[in-house]
Formats: sequence, C-alpha cells, structure tokens
Amino acid sequence: MAQEIELKFIVEKDSVDALRQHLHQLTGEHHEPVQLLNIYYETPDNWLRRHDMGLRIRGASGRYEMTMKIAGRVVGGLHQRPEYNIDISTPELELDRFPAEVWPEGELPSTLAQQVQPLFSTDFWREKWLVNEGKSRIEIALDLGEVKAGEFQEPICELELELLEGDADDVLKLARKLVNQSGLRQGSLSKAARGYHLAAGNAPRALKPTTILRVAPKASVEQGLEASLELALSQWQYHEELWSRGVKGAKIHVLAAIGLVRHTLALFGGIVPRKASAHLRDLLTQTEAVMLSDVSAQTAIYSPQTATAKLTLTEFLVSRGWRTFLDAKAQAKIAESFKRFADTHLSRHAAELKTTFAYPLGDQYGDQLPRLARNIDSILLLAGAYDDAKAQAWLDNWQGLKHAIETRQHIEIEHFRNEAISQDPFWLHSGKR
Repeated sequence: MAQEIELKFIVEKDSVDALRQHLHQLTGEHHEPVQLLNIYYETPDNWLRRHDMGLRIRGASGRYEMTMKIAGRVVGGLHQRPEYNIDISTPELELDRFPAEVWPEGELPSTLAQQVQPLFSTDFWREKWLVNEGKSRIEIALDLGEVKAGEFQEPICELELELLEGDADDVLKLARKLVNQSGLRQGSLSKAARGYHLAAGNAPRALKPTTILRVAPKASVEQGLEASLELALSQWQYHEELWSRGVKGAKIHVLAAIGLVRHTLALFGGIVPRKASAHLRDLLTQTEAVMLSDVSAQTAIYSPQTATAKLTLTEFLVSRGWRTFLDAKAQAKIAESFKRFADTHLSRHAAELKTTFAYPLGDQYGDQLPRLARNIDSILLLAGAYDDAKAQAWLDNWQGLKHAIETRQHIEIEHFRNEAISQDPFWLHSGKR
C-alpha cells in the first residue's frame, strides 16, 4: 500500500505553453511526454463506487499496472488516500492479487471478478518534472488528453503535484510558486469522477444550494470548524466548475460560497482570533473584487488571485493554521463539544435576527441583507444535530425573507418576516425549553 498525496489543478488550455516554460525554469529534471491509457472498472450495481473504491488498469510503453484506490480525504483538490499498485503482465484484472485489507469484509467478494466490467477510459499524454522542495521530492505531471465513456467525452488538461517522499506541506509550498501566474484552477474533480459522470449519462450539473451541515454526534468545536470550512470550499469549487462551463447562476453561488468562508471565520471568531485568518480574508477580498469586475468568467476563474485564495484556504485547513494562534483558554474551548457550541450560538443568531426584523423596515430592508445572509449561513452550519425537517422548516422563513428582499417583493417580505420572528426554536438551551 502507498499513501497517495497529490494536489490537482485544471489548466486553461491557452496557458499550457506558458506553464510548460515556467516548469522548465523551475527544474532541469524533465521527462518527455508518455502516453497513458487507463481503463476504469465497475459493477452493474456500482459496488466499488458505493464502497468509495476505484479500480483501474493503466498501460504505458507495453507495461501494465493494476490499481485500487480506497477512501481517503479530499480537501480543495488535495487528495490524501491509500492506493494499492500491482504490476501485471497483460491488461487483464487479477483481483485476487490485492491484499485482504483492500476489501471491506477482509476478503475478495466471491462474485466480484465476474461482475466488474470496463466503464470508462482516460487517454492522455503525461509530461513530468521532478522538483526538490524543502525536504521533499515532488513530481509535477502535465496531463493532456480526454476521458471517454460510451458516446461522451471531455478534455483532460490538468496539472498534478504528487508527493514522492517528504511532507505534504511542501506540496502546498511548491503550489504557491505556481499559482502566481494565471491559467491554473484548483480542482477537486478527479479524472475518475468525471468519467463516472459521463458513464452515468453526462446529465447537466445542477446548482446546489448550501444545505444543513451534518457533523459527527460527538464532534469537537474544532471538528465543526473544519467541517464548515470544507463545506464552503467544496461549494466554491463545485460552482466554479459550473461557472467555467457557462451554467447560469453559478457565479452567484461561487460568491455565496466565499461568503460562507467569511461567515465561518466570524462564527468561530470567539475562539479563533482574527489575526489567524487575516491573510486569508485579504485574499478573499481580492478574489471577490476580481469576480465582481468587468472581466470574463475564464479570466476570473483562472486568475492568480482566485487560485491563491483557494490554495491558502486549503493550506489553512490541511495544516490547521489556526492552532498556532490559540492560547491555553482557546485550546480548551476548541476541544469542547460542538453540539453545546451550536446550541449557544443558535440562540444568539436567532436573537439577532428577531431584534433586527422585529418591526417593518420600509425601504431599509436591503441594508440588512448582509446581516441576514451571515446569520442564515451560521444556522446552516450549526443546525445539523437536530431533525432536518424541523430545522429546515425554521430556516425556510428566513431564506424566504432573504429571497423576497433580493427580488423586492414587498408583500412577501412582510409575510416571511412575520412568520420568521414568530416561530419557536428547534434547538435546546434556547430560553424556551
């Protein structure tokens, strides 16, 4: 077993030549492009996918390798997951050669070998550079080609930084040297994820409003912070992908996701001091300015400002960059129950909303939209310990009020305001239970 640690970027096709020249200047250890053909396998009932496993055979220069990737962690395009690689003499599966630990029940399912079949393929040319960064050895791979599934296909134009030996932090340090130029977009969708989507019929990717965050029942405050930031980053990257494909309304969701990052930092601001995230918040401001300026979607998405902001957020998460700013008191607080933290803050946010909208505001409703958005986001992050239906019903009125204000539906504004301020809480320790 190997622990795969790699960071993925989507490359704007018009920036490939400039990127290649930049990489040549970065290191003299260069390998000419080699064609890689990969066939991915799955069962008719998606058994591998349901167990968060990916099976492929890769062929290059007459040599073949069988690989199984199993569940790991993906944060903002930084993939950390176990993988098992076995050399094979022909492009035929030999599942019994994988160790028992690969399989969920500790042994190869008896009928799996008969059920798996090719699902999609990737065919691309890989050009590599080897770099020494810090105490680490890192491979940079530029992949150009396509992923195919039946009648569907889409291009591959990616850059991957893979840790060969050393520390994952050095991968992020190297990435910072690359994102200073335009043309890179940190992407979390792997080639396999795109292949599965094509194989399933290539349905249009739909916008996904932020939903109530679910965390483990006994999560700590720090785990709640991590989950909140991961949700925001996931929303950002997902809708940025849609924006790059021209999906209407995706830009608004990207900006909302950046707002969710800010609101998360504010929500936990009583424990994590502002100086811990000062640099990140400055980068978010720069990114928002680019996105709101009169530039094309591609220019905004592939700008150095956007790439740097996402990379900094990824590094903040992976390295838990807030920890060095915590004193003993804050360290104790961040280790406490997220559920208790959520109960306390749900009451505070509800009180703020009810005070703000206690009376009709006439033509001043628009001034309160930022406050309303911040509180709605905070409640989405805090409400996961409770029944989804009850929590969402409570949120629906505040979200309805927000939409009515944005669309200037005056009758609807007063309807939702009255409904929202009169509803009972769904959480504990609210003063009413």
